[in-house]
Amino acid sequence: MDIAALTSGGVDSSVMIYQLKEAGYTPHIFYIKIGMEDDDGYFGCSHEEDLEIVTCLAKKYGCKMDVVSLQKDYWEKVISYTIESVRRGLTPNPDMMCNKLIKFGVFEQKWGHNFDRIATGHYATTTTINGKTCLSTAADKVKDQTYFLGQVDYLQISKLMFPIGHLQKSEVRKIAADQNMPSAARKDSQGICFLGKINYNDFIRRYLGEQQGDIVELETGKVLGKHKGYWFHTIGQRKGLYLSGGPWFAVKKDAEQNIIYVSNGYDPETQYGKTVNLQGFHFITEDIWGEFCGEKEISFKIRHTPDFTLGRISRIGDIYRIESDDKIQGIAAGQFGVVYDRDCRLCLGSGIIID
Repeated sequence: MDIAALTSGGVDSSVMIYQLKEAGYTPHIFYIKIGMEDDDGYFGCSHEEDLEIVTCLAKKYGCKMDVVSLQKDYWEKVISYTIESVRRGLTPNPDMMCNKLIKFGVFEQKWGHNFDRIATGHYATTTTINGKTCLSTAADKVKDQTYFLGQVDYLQISKLMFPIGHLQKSEVRKIAADQNMPSAARKDSQGICFLGKINYNDFIRRYLGEQQGDIVELETGKVLGKHKGYWFHTIGQRKGLYLSGGPWFAVKKDAEQNIIYVSNGYDPETQYGKTVNLQGFHFITEDIWGEFCGEKEISFKIRHTPDFTLGRISRIGDIYRIESDDKIQGIAAGQFGVVYDRDCRLCLGSGIIID
């Protein structure tokens, strides 16, 4: 079987190569460049150390290796989506779009179609049910990354392999150390890859600028201070408001009026809700409910977290509505709600959260 292995140079994708070799495969390694670089060298991932590690892996395990650039595609499909979402006052998720549109989208169209399978270092697994491939959670529940895969489609998931999905992170680290991999002690990457070392607010400021607006207490309508643009703030945010007498949390945004609404206290009720409306809901493998009426019991996530929330889902026209069993904090329009079965094992699909 011909396998394309998408390798970043981190410990997870390095051990993925080892796992494939142990299983009898010799994958073709691909290092994908996605970080953007402009004439001023303003932003972009630093590739040198990553490439050194990936090149070392290819030599160590006798694998072919190619470096491919998807920077232009990433700008057109992911960064533009990110900027436009922020401009509209929404909370985007570029990592989910990168998986769907770039790693398993454009890469597949340009190179992946020549291979039987595409392997990655994600903490996820697949399960076959009634002859069909389904996305399922990883053995390491803390590191599980199925939330970021919630937008893939059936053609993509049926071709994907997750060779470390059955391992704990501690086991991955031990394998890397035992194999003397240069990535063994590397820290896990944080933040949005395409920004490299650039601050997120600096990136947003470059494309959306600054525009002063009011910070208003939701309960009283009192103007408490000023901000430099609603696009610098997200629902549930505490840091960066610079208000006295806190803590204060951003609980609502008015994009048209450029207003940030806040509430006071360590646990303000306005941070919470129990209803999540999802637009454009997309099943990964198939619509397991069909034309159902009433409600189905599920578990779900509204952000990448180890914790699942239990609830019920129903369909109202084109909207899928989740009613949570418990109050949930920071429901942000533009983010994705990812739905799982009640056992928190199968990842069924996702939709975009709307107000």
